[in-house]
Parts: sequence; C-alpha cells; structure tokens
Amino acid sequence: MSTQKQRHTKARRDRARKELKLKVKKLVVCSHCQAEIIAHKVCSQCGYYKGKEAVNTLKKIKKK
Repeated sequence: MSTQKQRHTKARRDRARKELKLKVKKLVVCSHCQAEIIAHKVCSQCGYYKGKEAVNTLKKIKKK
C-alpha cells in the first residue's frame, strides 16, 4: 500500500468538496394551475407538462 508524498492544501481539499454541495432546485410556475414546480417536471398538482396533460391526477383521487 502506498503512502502520500505530500499533503494536499486546505484550498485544494475544499475545492474538491465544493462539488459535493447540494444545489438549489429552480422553481417555475405551472402554466395550467400556477403552482410552483421544479423545472422540466410534471406538475404534481394538476398533472400537466408544457401545457398538455401528462398524468391524470383525478383518476388517482377517485380511486381512493
């Protein structure tokens, strides 16, 4: 097993850890129901994506 020759600096260590940081998701307004949703995802409130119905959410409510 090898051992390190030189120690990495704190700046180099922190620069590598910066990539592990969680990023904030961008929120946009749904074009159909005006709820805030994550960009490029189907709206969980109404089931619409880009102005078209992708998921029928009323079907799930009736099933319960």
